[in-house]
Amino acid sequence: MLLLGCVKEVSDYELVVSLPNGLSGFVPVTQISDAYSKMLSKQVAQGELLEDLNSLSDMYSPGTLVRCIVTSVEKNADGRRSIKLSIDPKKVNKGLNASALASGMLLSGFVSSVEDHGYLIDIGVSGTHAFLPRQKAQNYIKAAKRGPDLKIGQNLNCVIVEVKNEGRVVRLSIDRSEVAASLATERQNWTLSNLLPGLVVKARVQKVAPLGIKVNFLSSFTGIVDFMHMDPEKSMNYSPDQVMKACILSIHPTSKVVRLSLRQSFLHPGGSPNQLSNDRMGAVVEESTVKAFYKQFGAVFELDDGTLAFARLKHLSKTRKSFKPGAFKTGCKHKCRIIDYSLMDEMCIVSLKYQIIEARFLQYQDIHTGDVVQGKVLTLKPIGMHVKVTDGIKGLVPSMHLGDMILKQPEKKYSIGDEVKCRVLECSPAGKKLILTLKKSLVQSKLPILSNYEDAKPGLITHGFVVCAREFGCIVKFYNDVKGLVPKNELSTEHVSCPDKVFHEGQVVKVMVLKCEPQQERLLLSFRLSSKPAQEDKKECTSKKKQEMKYQIGEMVDVKVLKKKDNGLEVSILEDEGNVIASIPTMHLSDFVGNCKLLWHCLQEGDVLPRVMCLSDKGERIILSRKSAVISAVQEEQVVRSFSEIQPGMLLTGYVRNVMPFGVFVEFPFGVTGLAPKMSMSDKFVTDTKDHFVVGQTVIAKVMSIDEEKQRVLLNLKVSECSSGDSAAESFALLSQYFKEMKEIRNLLRRRGESSMAQGLCELVPGKELQLMVQDVKEDGSALFSGSSVTGLTVTATRYHLGDKNIVPGEKTKALVLHVDALTSRVYVSLREELLKQRAKQVCVHGSQRTPSTLPSCST
Repeated sequence: MLLLGCVKEVSDYELVVSLPNGLSGFVPVTQISDAYSKMLSKQVAQGELLEDLNSLSDMYSPGTLVRCIVTSVEKNADGRRSIKLSIDPKKVNKGLNASALASGMLLSGFVSSVEDHGYLIDIGVSGTHAFLPRQKAQNYIKAAKRGPDLKIGQNLNCVIVEVKNEGRVVRLSIDRSEVAASLATERQNWTLSNLLPGLVVKARVQKVAPLGIKVNFLSSFTGIVDFMHMDPEKSMNYSPDQVMKACILSIHPTSKVVRLSLRQSFLHPGGSPNQLSNDRMGAVVEESTVKAFYKQFGAVFELDDGTLAFARLKHLSKTRKSFKPGAFKTGCKHKCRIIDYSLMDEMCIVSLKYQIIEARFLQYQDIHTGDVVQGKVLTLKPIGMHVKVTDGIKGLVPSMHLGDMILKQPEKKYSIGDEVKCRVLECSPAGKKLILTLKKSLVQSKLPILSNYEDAKPGLITHGFVVCAREFGCIVKFYNDVKGLVPKNELSTEHVSCPDKVFHEGQVVKVMVLKCEPQQERLLLSFRLSSKPAQEDKKECTSKKKQEMKYQIGEMVDVKVLKKKDNGLEVSILEDEGNVIASIPTMHLSDFVGNCKLLWHCLQEGDVLPRVMCLSDKGERIILSRKSAVISAVQEEQVVRSFSEIQPGMLLTGYVRNVMPFGVFVEFPFGVTGLAPKMSMSDKFVTDTKDHFVVGQTVIAKVMSIDEEKQRVLLNLKVSECSSGDSAAESFALLSQYFKEMKEIRNLLRRRGESSMAQGLCELVPGKELQLMVQDVKEDGSALFSGSSVTGLTVTATRYHLGDKNIVPGEKTKALVLHVDALTSRVYVSLREELLKQRAKQVCVHGSQRTPSTLPSCST
């Protein structure tokens, strides 16, 4: 089908063309002309830019009228039709032959070559050479203001000035006045097989109907002018036999139906239709007046500024069932929103749908970098995921941004039609380019959005993602392609010898701006979020005197508590008559995280702690540890004393020294340290490393690899990788140690038992049976209890542990102690019959269920 269209948008690879009746089509860059396609192929083959190859934006601009032919109509992934077009003269003018060419004809041509005295023009007619003299182009070139010459591939409206040798040679003109005055006549011998859109003819009205006018032209042709293409100024004044100018809009290839326009903008070839001002697009019109309603098509409205607009039938109501034709009588008022503008119809396209009127985003210009948007999955491709934000807005989620970790099989997580919540990384309305991310850490981030270098003030902390990790450090990218460098010395408070083994592409990181030079687009960043520079830390450490040590790492000593500090205990070593002062950090009081704080709370000045191990001889004073797992590892020689002793596959017991967003640093006795990257921390997916590990936590780590040259050790903390084989025995040993420590804590509480509450806590052990009274039943199904043995304590049972019992306040019942939290004075109990009947057998089991956070991760 041949159509007259108007260029609506220009991108690097296609033209978006407005077609009659509110339609749009696309002209791929390969469908411009033969000469232009050959130059494209040449550029691709040579792998370098050709100087004389111009981009589409150099040759076309919105508002340019073009003749085109439909090459295909396809359905998109979202069910909408996509019309593919070509403006190649060989296809558009295929109905013409050399013998049919006549002086005065108006047709399309493309510059195929620039010569000294003019231009060779490709008009798509086999056996015909068309030449455009330079003097016949000067007027057009001056007005176009696109340089001193026409460009190869440029589309032209040409008038045939002279025909020689039976059409084998023709001379053309693109002079604006000659083109504008051209008129198709009977003498030019047009036929239905070669008739072209864009021709201006004299037409005679045959019949006037509500939906349009029937006309005849060029003596024997009949055509139709629909209601959208009547001249708005004269729409009520057409009468039979009236003669007027009309422009051919389309010719159907099989039915041969010809459609024409009476709008003034199309009656002078070479002109342009009226365009809508940018501020009107997306505007909500509170009152628009119905001018006409067409039950099969839609309604024409007059807007508040007097211009006409059209709403398709589907945009008049939310659904077909809710549509009421009576609401669209002439003169009725409606609220609507301008959603598009049809250049070929010179009309706004509006919608009355409430969800469109209230929509946050209607066009790409409404979206800003950093916005959080909802969308639907359209397609999944190797480059990423296409997401539909609204009917007219689509975005791409690059494969790197489908999750916090790069997904190898995204189709297992996402399906077509899924609702997704994204954040806008980049939006370019001119190119209709929308780049999104699904990384949860970025989507949920509350930190400032860094989208330009001017906003990168020193001290700003924000989220970004790693795009490159090399020997020199990491390149981190933000929004709108803003990126910066994290040098190697700013990657961590710990030394990172090989950044590419610690950081990976796509990893979300929190960074601090150190320095920015906006003009040069240089940005210096740090992963060290502390405000104190590293050099100051070093000065503090070196300024302290190092105490001369008498004790070796691994040596066992008895100590006496001198003072309780926020971060641990200050103790004296009894073997040296209390003259040597040492410290036990809180997290080194036990292998179990929960017991560490409990022991710190229970221990008092003067208490004696037997068999504590010397852990470190570095720093101002001796560091000691009560971690039984670490002590056992040293005593059984399951340790490495230097880097040279480490071998891949070793299982080593250590403790967490530092928790970073990218992984966990683990220290072992004798000072050897290693790194467990985020991906090797847990069998579960790790979003935030701090949710899985705390500083000082005991861990069992497997050595994955070593780099002797750089003195680097990579570790694995996954439970599945860190078992020595007899996991049941390991768990039982840990559990026994846990209960041993709990007994010690109870003894300490008993000794301190000034209050009846403390005495009560000492008597309560997992598995003990209590006589309680129901105090309250909460909305969530849990219950609170009281009793003489639990005075001053909060006793609770979850809905699950109430079993099938329907208890009421005041009722007496038996209950089994599951867990005692001495720090909060809370007691957890169960009323389930199977536990009460077999309590002796179940004590151990429920003890293990209550302590998963204290057992290996591989951590204790």
